[in-house]
Amino acid sequence: MQCLEMTTKRKLIGRLVPCRCFRGEEEIISVLDYSHCSLQQVPKEVFNFERTLEELYLDANQIEELPKQLFNCQALRKLSIPDNDLSNLPTTIASLVNLKELDISKNGVQEFPENIKCCKCLTIIEASVNPISKLPDGFTQLLNLTQLYLNDAFLEFLPANFGRLVKLRILELRENHLKTLPKSMHKLAQLERLDLGNNEFSELVSKCIF
Repeated sequence: MQCLEMTTKRKLIGRLVPCRCFRGEEEIISVLDYSHCSLQQVPKEVFNFERTLEELYLDANQIEELPKQLFNCQALRKLSIPDNDLSNLPTTIASLVNLKELDISKNGVQEFPENIKCCKCLTIIEASVNPISKLPDGFTQLLNLTQLYLNDAFLEFLPANFGRLVKLRILELRENHLKTLPKSMHKLAQLERLDLGNNEFSELVSKCIF
């Protein structure tokens, strides 16, 4: 346990020093990095900075669930927790109204909660390598989304109004079980990169899009 604490401290020193500032006697922390620390849960000291924390990195640990206290960090703009053991994304994520980037790739998440729609500032979602079979209708209310990565999942279809995500520039959906695309896809006029490789389309994808 002592070794783990020392490792965590080294991580904190490496990422926190550039982000420290003082307001009177109050210390403000905006970035925390606990990547590769063999953690099984989110460190409690994270919640000491719930008013100022803007970026949290928990990459490559063994975290199975996200605690409710985490969603009190309403200043959070980036939450990175790839390569962990998450099985779900709590509905309390709706509290993170300022969240812009979310990375939950390489977990066991099966679905997005319907109220992900409340995270209206989201611009980037990386959710590849999760057993996600469908997206909720609320997902199409993330109108600021510019990048979506959902490779190597179990997607069988996209919501009919997926084309509402008109700001999408990068859309990666390779290695899924998609057979068709919604007609609304033609509205994604700002797409710069589209990857649909290794799906189960029965007709030319270009006919579905254009």
